[in-house]
Amino acid sequence: MFTLRFSLISLFVAGSLVSVAAQQTPPAPPPQIKPVEQTVTVTTAIPPIPLSESNRSVMTLDTREMPLLYNNVTDYLRQDTSVNLQARSPAGVQADMSIRGTTFEQSLVLVNGLRVNDPETGHLNLDISIPLDALTRVEVLHGSGSTFYGSDAIGGAVNLMTERPAADRRFALIAKSGAGNYGSLENHLRVDASTKTISEQLTGSRDSSNGFIADRNYTSNALSSETWLQAPKLGTTDILLAGSDRPYGANQFYGPYNSWERTKGWFGALQQQLGEKTSASFAYRKHTDLFVLLLNRPNYYRNNHVTTAWQGALRRADEVGANGTLSYGLEAYGDGIHSTNLGVHARNQGAGYVNLSLRSLKRFSLSLGAREQVFSGGDSVFSPNVAVAYALTSTMRLRAAVGHGYRLPTFLDLYYSDPTTIGNPNLKPESSWSYEGGVDWTPGRAPVTVTATGFSLRQKDGIDYSKYDLSKPWQATNVANFAYNGAEANVRVRLPARQQVQLGYTAVQATSPPKGLISEYAFNYAAQSALIAWSAELPYQIAARTQLAVVQKTTQSPYALWDVALSRNKGSFRPYVRALNLTDTSYQEIPGVPLQGRTIMAGAEMSWSRR
Repeated sequence: MFTLRFSLISLFVAGSLVSVAAQQTPPAPPPQIKPVEQTVTVTTAIPPIPLSESNRSVMTLDTREMPLLYNNVTDYLRQDTSVNLQARSPAGVQADMSIRGTTFEQSLVLVNGLRVNDPETGHLNLDISIPLDALTRVEVLHGSGSTFYGSDAIGGAVNLMTERPAADRRFALIAKSGAGNYGSLENHLRVDASTKTISEQLTGSRDSSNGFIADRNYTSNALSSETWLQAPKLGTTDILLAGSDRPYGANQFYGPYNSWERTKGWFGALQQQLGEKTSASFAYRKHTDLFVLLLNRPNYYRNNHVTTAWQGALRRADEVGANGTLSYGLEAYGDGIHSTNLGVHARNQGAGYVNLSLRSLKRFSLSLGAREQVFSGGDSVFSPNVAVAYALTSTMRLRAAVGHGYRLPTFLDLYYSDPTTIGNPNLKPESSWSYEGGVDWTPGRAPVTVTATGFSLRQKDGIDYSKYDLSKPWQATNVANFAYNGAEANVRVRLPARQQVQLGYTAVQATSPPKGLISEYAFNYAAQSALIAWSAELPYQIAARTQLAVVQKTTQSPYALWDVALSRNKGSFRPYVRALNLTDTSYQEIPGVPLQGRTIMAGAEMSWSRR
């Protein structure tokens, strides 16, 4: 244990020495390389590494651009063909998410860089307490992110970002209300108030539906308050408080049962700048999950799970010469569960990380990172990451990366037990190595951006629910080593009159499971996913978007989903209409769980502001 603690401290010492040495001999930027213009948003927390400097495959989605054309986070994530969403209900009420073919528990979800993954089960990772209207952008990291963020980021990570309201707008009120078929209703509200020293944002949302079949009704409530305080010398203080309440019918969610479920979440975070280069953060999350197997016999079988999780971090970022950044920090985590089925359990973790990002070494840029994570009981894992890019020309860049990932079993993986599913307290943590190589091409004056990446993910001790006999229950096991190989590409074309076309494609192939093994999750991935989307700002302040997605899961035939949305994008009165699954396609993203057909939503947003 002393050696492990010493190594964490060594990360800080080594980082400081590298910073001093690099400042003595700053590299000169090469004149032959055309600089890339970047938009930098100042946030309260210092991230383990800015994703723009990671030399990795990253997609950024702006949630404040044409916001009335979307209604939940999953709508935005569907723009990324490398993200496989497996929904059980509309409006993101319960949806699993995976990246690059991995399972739903192998992707990490963060809010402003803070973990919100649920230690009970990955089924609840997207049960986020913060309303969509509070977010300003979504960042999706493809491939291993454990060096930056720790456990769970084997397939990648999704970071949901908020932002302080503009100081020149002292007060703004935005209210949205809409309705549609299946008794669907949506009501959202956001209030911004800002001065030079203090800003406040209150956000609330309520989405509900009677359900397209029996026992598939839902109500999704979320409320958040975020306060920013500005001190002259210390910096910004960011206080975020959020809560959610989501009761929903779970018919066929976990088998042929008319089930019912209700989740509640509370999230609080404090992030404090300590000058320009250092920040401290602390967050606490509580989540409850009440599950009833048979709605008509609620006392026959029911579970009540209560999970808690806390995290703290001290982070610093120093400039290294003229073109480099050295990021390093210490982190601590703890989570626990009190459950009628899983029992009472708790565990703690600590970590230290360091990352050196060099943005310009003549034509090269380089990122070197490492994390050492220490677990309860003294076990530890070391996760390095190396990423490099080479500017072939002023408009074309080649990149490559290799990184280590890992994931601790959830409490459900370890301890759950019912007649159809059995956990395994002897599960080993998952580990992986992720490899990728790609090209980014942005012609100087041509309105085209092309990104293409080939990737390979090698897993060891992957956790899955499996069996060799259909009559037996599902058993949580460490599956023998297997791999995911694939490629992803994204093309954006800017057209006249503020139009844009997006083309996306991702293909994944996994090694075959052991002979005779029946897998519940590991091999239910999207083997192929394609997307074509068009958006534009039309005359009369009209925003329009249409999207056609074609998905082929390994266990199903391909299916296509076509969505169309229109709204007024400016002014104090903004009507909108969204048509989802316009062709009324019958499909299942999770085998045995049918999803809603054609859905038409229409409404209006009212806004009022005072500068």
